[in-house]
Amino acid sequence: MYGEHDFFGFGFGFMWIFWLLLILVIVWAVKSGMSAGSSDKQSEKSALQILEERYVRGEIDKNEFEQKKRDLTGGSGG
Repeated sequence: MYGEHDFFGFGFGFMWIFWLLLILVIVWAVKSGMSAGSSDKQSEKSALQILEERYVRGEIDKNEFEQKKRDLTGGSGG
C-alpha cells in the first residue's frame, strides 16, 4: 500500500508544486484574457469616433473636422 505521504506515487512534497502550477496557469489565463479584451475595445473605434476625439482635443479645427467628416460619411457639402 501507499504510505501516508504519497501523492500519485511522487510523495507529499510534490503536491504543493502541483497546486502552485495550477494557480499560475489560472492567473496567466485570466491576465491574457483581460489584456485581449482591452485591445479589442481599442480597435473597435470607428474613424468617425477618432475624428471627433481629435476635434474635441483641439488637434483639428472646425473646417477640417467638417471636411473630413464629409469624406468619411460620403456626404456632399454645400
